Amino acid sequence: MGWFSRRGTDPTTPTKLDREANRDDLAALEAFVTSRRGVEFYLEPETTATDTTVVAIADDGEWIRRRTGSPRAAAKIAQRHAVPLYEAARTGYPERMRAWNRAHPERRAR
Repeated sequence: MGWFSRRGTDPTTPTKLDREANRDDLAALEAFVTSRRGVEFYLEPETTATDTTVVAIADDGEWIRRRTGSPRAAAKIAQRHAVPLYEAARTGYPERMRAWNRAHPERRAR
């Protein structure tokens, strides 16, 4: 039946991301950093569906996720604002983020 066959797809064609990072994404990260205390960045690698992203988490657990385009772009913003940058795959996310999610269930209903 061919449910999982790759026939018909060209293996040399790169995967199309849902969209690339843009200036608005970077501006949103910078606005989040400048308007909150204790922000840390958690870098998420590019996947077949999404460009490289950063989760910015404030000291109260509030967070946003935005595309950065590359780890280098994320590092530049982090360095400019003296924000720690962690690899999410290595460190995981802090408990304060999960606590904030529990306290704000409306954020998950997207």
